[in-house]
Amino acid sequence: MYDVVLKGGTVVDPSSGLDGVLDVAVENGVIARIAPGIAPSEAARLIEVGGKIVTPGLIDVHAHVFEGVNRTGVNPDLGGVYAGVTTIVDAGSAGAATFGAFPRHIIPHCHTEIVPFLHICQTGLATIPDIIAESSVNLADTVRVASQHRGLIVGIKARMVSPALEIMGMEMPKLAKRAARECGLKLMVHIGDTEKRYDPKVIHPLLSLLEPGDILTHYFTPNPGGVLDANGKLVPEAREAADRGVWFDTAHGRMNFSFEVGRRIIDQGLLPHCISTDLTLPGRLTTVHSMTEMMTRFLGLGFTLPQVVTMCTANPAKAIGADHRLGSLVVGRQADISVLEIQEGEWVVYDILGSGLRVDRAFAPHLTVKRGRVFTPDFGPRPWGWWPDRARPAATIAGGCC
Repeated sequence: MYDVVLKGGTVVDPSSGLDGVLDVAVENGVIARIAPGIAPSEAARLIEVGGKIVTPGLIDVHAHVFEGVNRTGVNPDLGGVYAGVTTIVDAGSAGAATFGAFPRHIIPHCHTEIVPFLHICQTGLATIPDIIAESSVNLADTVRVASQHRGLIVGIKARMVSPALEIMGMEMPKLAKRAARECGLKLMVHIGDTEKRYDPKVIHPLLSLLEPGDILTHYFTPNPGGVLDANGKLVPEAREAADRGVWFDTAHGRMNFSFEVGRRIIDQGLLPHCISTDLTLPGRLTTVHSMTEMMTRFLGLGFTLPQVVTMCTANPAKAIGADHRLGSLVVGRQADISVLEIQEGEWVVYDILGSGLRVDRAFAPHLTVKRGRVFTPDFGPRPWGWWPDRARPAATIAGGCC
């Protein structure tokens, strides 16, 4: 007898070639069977999910969940299993001096799987700005901590922002890349200087520094240092980086996502591999509320449902080197499953500049299965739950609509 059977949902998993009404059976924390018409008598717990979308467990490849250490850290389960997300990649909240709190105080007390990057700044994002002097970076300590936690830490994080670049210039990302190489890890780089102080041409040497498997995050940023030049054209190094296997992640956050920039990039053929929230406590209250809202944004930008699912399941699993166990619905794999509701209606979502995008379909989490355990999402981050704002007349939407 199966522990759990999800009955009658529309399974959408392009990585496994699944697209149709199927039942999904879970036993001992793994996917035991995917087939139509599994008998209810075979389930110790039968959950009807007819009319819902069943996908591999959503992976948020850029969020911040160093709760209680960093002021902006979100509770992992609030952004994770109670929001339809089974795995969160913490994008460098901790540095070498603070990382010990993750395995001691954060990871043991949450149900959501956390996959951390290690910030090149010793104190991570405990304070902002992060790098305030050359001594903020200690290469030896970074390598030591990353090596000590091999198998947990998957990469090194660098932020191309002021004042770090004013203090250290390109030496800062080069040190982060050196640490990643010495440890055999990936490099994730944040682009977009919200202080608008550094030379936007720094994107050229940065992109040339990235190697296959590295991750460029915030590439829809409207801030200096993005992948568009002054004429709105893609810098050549961006296409070259994508061609050699660098992963491109959109990561919304509070200050680094623009629909206009995104459209220009998409129109020039550089499509995102991954979409993510850059979730923080203040961001959840203002600009980005959940992975499902990010999925809604990309449906609104013209991506298909299978494309959107791929960008938050199979692709991020590959980007963090976990595609052997995450990101696909395959018999024998870890039972990480997201059950989503998708409704037709009239909503509007906003970028960080206040520009509105009208959407006629929206996602909300319905159920989350993590390693076979079932979680029911909370009410949602807004007073009315998970859904975006209801659409208003076009003239009242900040920045217009599309």
